[in-house]
Amino acid sequence: MHPWNNEQLPILQLGADFYDPVSAAKFPKAILRYWNSSLDLIINVEKNHFAQFNPLKNNLSEPLALRYHGHQFQHYNPDIGDGRGFLFAQIKSNNQYYDLGTKGSGQTPYSRSGDGRLTLKGALRESLATEMLESLGVNTSKTLCFFETGENLIRNDEPSPTRSAVLTRYTLGHIRIGTFQRLAYFKQIENIKKLTSYCMYFYYSEPKAELELQNETLMASKFFQQVVDRNARLAAQIMMAGFVHGVLNTDNINISGELFDYGPYRFMPVYDPKFTAAYFDQQGLYCFGRQPASFLWALQQLALSLKMAYPNLATQPILESFSDLFNNYVQIYFFKRLNLTRFSSKTKNADLLSKFFTLLETNKLNFEETFFNFNSKQVLESPALIEKYESIDKNILKLLSQFEIADETLLNHNSAANEPVTLLIDEIESIWKPIAENDDWSLYVSKLQSIRKIR
Repeated sequence: MHPWNNEQLPILQLGADFYDPVSAAKFPKAILRYWNSSLDLIINVEKNHFAQFNPLKNNLSEPLALRYHGHQFQHYNPDIGDGRGFLFAQIKSNNQYYDLGTKGSGQTPYSRSGDGRLTLKGALRESLATEMLESLGVNTSKTLCFFETGENLIRNDEPSPTRSAVLTRYTLGHIRIGTFQRLAYFKQIENIKKLTSYCMYFYYSEPKAELELQNETLMASKFFQQVVDRNARLAAQIMMAGFVHGVLNTDNINISGELFDYGPYRFMPVYDPKFTAAYFDQQGLYCFGRQPASFLWALQQLALSLKMAYPNLATQPILESFSDLFNNYVQIYFFKRLNLTRFSSKTKNADLLSKFFTLLETNKLNFEETFFNFNSKQVLESPALIEKYESIDKNILKLLSQFEIADETLLNHNSAANEPVTLLIDEIESIWKPIAENDDWSLYVSKLQSIRKIR
């Protein structure tokens, strides 16, 4: 077992086999466009650190580009890693370390032919995604800030030249399934064991004394169970949020169970299991309805990597638990979104869940609007809505009326909202247009305010 120390930066204890020191790009400008004030008490440093990336006191002396591989659309790629970002610092809060990682901070050894930069529109989109997902109860990375950097970028998939930005995200960790895959690819058995122990100690708060008493295979089993559980929960959360990530590659799924790295994401307008986010996902591999299967497939790749170091590790029973875990978490977050208390009868809970999604799918109903109407049984207070939904399913509202409201204090909060808050692609484009044309950020600020009100 490795002698981890909670008073030293975790990543430096992990060692040089896992990263490459890099330098941040020098930007012509640094115009702060977004700052997450909810993180002020944790990130108590000057904001300009996150444009210049001068080292924080008693932290990393230089940025680190993390090494990993991964399956991209289920094709293995050994030529990836942090190509336009790096780990800038690790921050301790409530005895837990968090990563400050970047996007658009310059080239690294893994940039390949890329410029290592991020478009301003891309930064805006990621900040909106993380704000919205947090409000919907999804375990997501948080956007700490982004700066406009004054460069003109050329992109093939949007009008160019376009404005540039650098973004910093706050997350529990950046250890990906692809990090383990890289070690397995190079047959680095001891490093797989080291990384497993590291993750247990720093991400899952496993007491050091207990770690030392366990045998290695038991520790690996506990680790894998944790990863499967957290990602089953995450899959349920994004399904209940109507969210499509777009690129659930194994390098974009981390072992801490946080969603991160938002590229061609979409929120569904109407319920459609085949709804796809990425224009280049021609086969619909990562469409809305396939996302749970994508998480499970990625976890199977992690299992293969772990088995290289722990041949006696029984991964199959743990993988088989994913379905039950996912279904249980779906119920939890479904009723949480509706602000209803579940019955002890699983059958009745499942009946409402099934009827609700059948209603959505059969009638191509607006996803957020339907959740909004059913939240805290508001639909039962409107004759027009009663008529609308009973004409579709005469039994669903009768079933809904049997459930109790979970949190009465949320009633006034929910009732005060006049309409559901959404973040559809057309809305994002309408927010971006005045920024692109007149540097007018008023719609963006207004949208952030409306998203935070539903939190």
